[in-house]
Parts: sequence; structure tokens; C-alpha cells
Amino acid sequence: MSDGHSLMQSHCEWKPETAIPDRVKQLLVPSHPKKPINYILGFIQIVRLLKTQKRTGWLDRDIPENKTESIADHMYRMSIISMLIPNLENKINIDKCVKISVIHDIAESLVGDITPFEGVPKQEKHRRELETIHYLASLVKPYNEPFSKELVELWLDYEEIRCVEAVYVKDIDKFEMIQQAWDYEQDYGIKYDLTEFYASRDAIKTVEVGDLCDEILAQRAEFVKQHSK
Repeated sequence: MSDGHSLMQSHCEWKPETAIPDRVKQLLVPSHPKKPINYILGFIQIVRLLKTQKRTGWLDRDIPENKTESIADHMYRMSIISMLIPNLENKINIDKCVKISVIHDIAESLVGDITPFEGVPKQEKHRRELETIHYLASLVKPYNEPFSKELVELWLDYEEIRCVEAVYVKDIDKFEMIQQAWDYEQDYGIKYDLTEFYASRDAIKTVEVGDLCDEILAQRAEFVKQHSK
């Protein structure tokens, strides 16, 4: 679920610092003698927000909030799916796919899960997320500088589709969403209108992920047929 306070602010005002819980801010004191370890503890608490924020798209389709997946739920299953990709010719780095899956939505810990229907322009959404990634990296840097750099690079790999692994993870992102829509329909029948989520199949480029989607679509077609009688 998007941070309501964040979205009410004007576009030019929003900064990552404004979305940080007060108890975390108390850890982020530059003059503190234990700055490195406190900063990483602050980072860990910020990442925890991914576990508590619900995915907005499902809430917008009236999926019950207590049954709606969190951002972390989505990222976790993506990382597992990344590990399942057949890689017989070693054409991709599976470890990098997993890392990108884990990192790609990390900015949403502070930005929130902004959908196209919430009035935040795409360019502004990107600005918030990019600024958040650099802010998170700045928290990590005193404790683990190499990872602070890797955090930014993995996020940019995904955002700018700079490598073949990012292509796969982009597809896995769409597939996991399709799978989740199918999960909800199996749980609740077709009482919620989730049809639009299946249209993401058309944007999937890789054969391996496309095959998974096609099987879901076939099973769903039979499911809808049976439940429409």
C-alpha cells in the first residue's frame, strides 16, 4: 500500500527522509560513535517496511486487506522463481537474477507501491525511487561500502534493463503477478475482476517464463469455463 502521507506531498517536496519512522531516525545520527552499526540497523528496519506494506493493485481490486500480499511476499517468490529458471546453456547468471529480484522493489519500503492510478507521474515515481536507492546506499556505506555500491547497480540493472538477467527478472515480475491473480481466483472464484493482470503475458519476452504463463492461462480458461456454467 502506498504511503498516504508521501502521496499527499507535492512532487518536489517528497524526500526519502520524510517517510522514515521516528524510531529509525533516532539511529541515524552522524556524530554517534556507533554510526556504522546503527546505520545498518536503521537500514534493516526500513527494509522491514516491505513486509508490512500491501500491494496496491490488489487492494484497488477489493482483495481483502488481510489476504493481500505484501511487497516482500512478491519479492520473495520472485527470488524463488529466479532460482527455478532452467539454465542448461549457462546463458544467464542465476545468482544475479536472484539478487535483482530481491533488490528491484526495495525503494518501495519508503516510496510505497505507487500504481499508475494514484496521480503520481511516471517521471516523479522514478525520481523518488532513484533518490531512495541512493539514500539507502548511503545508510549502508559506513557499514559495508561494497554492498552499498552493488545495491545501486543491481537496481539500475533492473530499472534500465542493462543485462540479460534484468530481462528475465522483468518477465518474472510479470509472471509472479499473473500467478498471484490466479492464486486469488482459485481462492475466491471470479468475484473480483482481475482480468487486466493477465494481459501482462503479451509483454513477456523469454521463452521459459512465457511457457509458465501460458500454462496458467490454459488452466484459468478451463476454470472460468467451469465457473461460468
